[in-house]
Amino acid sequence: VVMTNDWSGFYAGAQVGFGQLETEFGDDSADSDEDLTAYGVQAGYLYDLGKFVVGAEAAYAQLDVDGLDDKADVLRAGVIAGYDAGRFLPYLTAGYANVDANAAGEDDGYYYGAGVDYAVTSKVRVGVEYLEHKFDNFDDSGNDLTAKTTSLKVSYVF
Repeated sequence: VVMTNDWSGFYAGAQVGFGQLETEFGDDSADSDEDLTAYGVQAGYLYDLGKFVVGAEAAYAQLDVDGLDDKADVLRAGVIAGYDAGRFLPYLTAGYANVDANAAGEDDGYYYGAGVDYAVTSKVRVGVEYLEHKFDNFDDSGNDLTAKTTSLKVSYVF
């Protein structure tokens, strides 16, 4: 017997994670990999269609990259498509991303990833999410940036 859960509704919450910032330099110099920590907030809406769940989410995250003096701000807006497995919601997500790396510049890109949420109660959800943020030709520098993050999330449903 599969437990039923209604994933529909507005939610907001916080996230914390870790990952890597990969830089591919356009001038054939050695590529760079730096560890990072990420923390931020998210808000969105999900609509439960029965076995499938669709929705949209906006998020803000601050990336603290080892070896960089400044933190980078990342804004995301995208869509979510998942499978209603009772109290579990495995999903795919993708959308628009903007990064502001202060002195290093600002650029628009995209992200994609996957995650799984668990409904602890009808109002509280926890989850884990893996995302890849892509910024090709960052700020017209000829360098490509990829931020790969794995985050733990907690959300409150309104």
